[in-house]
Amino acid sequence: MRNIFRNRVLGAALLGLVLVISACGSGEGADTTAAADTTAAPDTTAAPDTTAAPGPVEGTPIKVTSFNFNESTILAEIYAQALEANGYPVERRLNLGSREIVKPALESGEVDLVPEYIGTLLGFLGGTATADSASTWADVVAAFAPTGVAVLDYAPAQDKNAYVVTQETADEFGLSKVSDLQPVAGELVFGGPPECPEREFCLKGLEEVYGLSFADFKPLDVAGPLTIAALEGGEIDVALLFSTQGIIAAKGFVLLDDDQGLNPAENIAPAVRQGVIDEYGAELVDLLNAVTVQITTEDLTELNKRADLDQEDPADLAAEWLATHGT
Repeated sequence: MRNIFRNRVLGAALLGLVLVISACGSGEGADTTAAADTTAAPDTTAAPDTTAAPGPVEGTPIKVTSFNFNESTILAEIYAQALEANGYPVERRLNLGSREIVKPALESGEVDLVPEYIGTLLGFLGGTATADSASTWADVVAAFAPTGVAVLDYAPAQDKNAYVVTQETADEFGLSKVSDLQPVAGELVFGGPPECPEREFCLKGLEEVYGLSFADFKPLDVAGPLTIAALEGGEIDVALLFSTQGIIAAKGFVLLDDDQGLNPAENIAPAVRQGVIDEYGAELVDLLNAVTVQITTEDLTELNKRADLDQEDPADLAAEWLATHGT
C-alpha cells in the first residue's frame, strides 16, 4: 500500500458495470474458520507441507481478484495457482480496479479473495493503522469481520507508499527525507493517483503530518507508467510510488525517508469472503496461510522488477515463485 494506494476512484457507474458483468506477523496462528474468532496473531514461523497434488475439491469456484497493478496481479495469481494445484476450483477476475470497487464486490460475493495491505485496508475501513504489524492486523480483522470478510494471516512482506524524486531534484533542493520538502514544497508539483488528495497516506497525510502544501497536484495512475514518465520528464517533481518497485533503483530515483512515520504497517494478507471459508473449512485457510508465510519483501521487489521492467507475465512469475517455494 501498496497503500497501498491500492485504491482507485472510478465512480459509481463503473462499479455498477463491474458488478453486473462480474468481470501492502508473529505469535499464534489465527483461526479464521469463524469470523468471530479474530483475536490471535498469525503464526509465520513455519508452513505445512503443501506439495502434494490432491484430487479435485468439489464446491463453488473461488473467485480470485486483484487491484489493477502488477504486484496485486502477481499475488492473486500466486493464491489462485496454489488453490488450483491443491484441487480447488478457481475463477480469475483480475485487475478489477480500486478498493472502492473491490470491497463491495467482495462483500456481495461477486469475488471471494483479494490480496490486501493491512494498513491501508484498516484506514479504508475507518480504523487507525500503526507501524506495528500485529496490532494493525488484529484491528483490520475485527473491522472487516462484520461484513462477512475474514483477513487471514499476514506475510513478512510489506509494500508501503514511497515518496520519490529524481536525483537531480534531490541534489537541487537537498532532499533525503520527506521533512526536507517543507521549505520547498510550494515550488514543486506532486503526482499520484486521482484519489490522492483525500487519502491519509498521500496528500492529506503529507499535509497533516509534514505540513506540506505543494504548488500543484497532477492526477495520474497508481504508481504506474504515467507517474514514472511524468517524474522522468519533469512534469511532476515528487511522485507517489511503492517501496517494492524495482523501477526506483533502475531509474536512479531517490526514495525519501518517511522520517515522521506517516505510513503504517503494510503487510500482505488475503481477504477472503467468510462464505468461502465456511464452505471449504480449515483446510482452505491452512493452505492460504502456508502460501502467505513465505512471501517476503525481497520476493515482491524482484517480482515487480521482472513484471514492470522486463515485461514478464504475472502468471508465469507466480508459477515460478510457487515452484521455488514448493507450494
